[in-house]
Amino acid sequence: MAVEGGAKCVKYLLFFFNFIFWLAGLALIIIGVVVQVKLNKSILITDFEASGAPIVIIAVGVIIFFIAFFGCCGAWKESYCLVTTFAVLLTLIFLVEIAAAIAGYVFKDKVTMYLEKGFEEAMKNYTTVAESRDAVDEMQKMFKCCGSHNSTSWQFYFRNSSVPDSCCKNETAGCGKSPKLEDLNSEGCIGVIDKWIKNNVLIVAGVALGIAFFQILGIIFACLLMKGIRSGYEVM
Repeated sequence: MAVEGGAKCVKYLLFFFNFIFWLAGLALIIIGVVVQVKLNKSILITDFEASGAPIVIIAVGVIIFFIAFFGCCGAWKESYCLVTTFAVLLTLIFLVEIAAAIAGYVFKDKVTMYLEKGFEEAMKNYTTVAESRDAVDEMQKMFKCCGSHNSTSWQFYFRNSSVPDSCCKNETAGCGKSPKLEDLNSEGCIGVIDKWIKNNVLIVAGVALGIAFFQILGIIFACLLMKGIRSGYEVM
């Protein structure tokens, strides 16, 4: 028996909000990938504690992406079983997101430490390991920085005050050989990336709160639709 009255309105609202969930899942995937690429680029960070939160965000995004489709089917077919399963899964996802947020807060101060450790190791292997060289060059170009703290960080690995060409403001072949300080990016990569993290925390938090709000609404609408479907069964 099809739901009627207010329950029918809830049905279409739930269908609409599942589309929002689909977009939310896509947003989480994008955010997780961006953070993972920025902080875990190549081999610079290998500690799970530092990269665990972005991985969880991506996983949650993928799950929400598929659960949204699952919820649409349940609402459209008015299946009590499907809608109940949808509500339970969405609640579990909400709890996982809270756990990821707590983990991100707990380990936020350790990210810089892990990054510095990984970056210093990559600098040490710059001339001998191609992967380290490519990773460092890409980081220095991406963030327009030089060395872990500044250009002098390279004095332990290069002679005659030379630095990688990727340190140059205007990169050309050989520009890093005995360069003038004014021709180099002055800021160290650790400090620049730390600033990037702090500048983007509020954006990520805002998106996460928005997604959580819609998830709570989805859970409420699912419960209301479950009640409407059950009432229809009882009338029959």
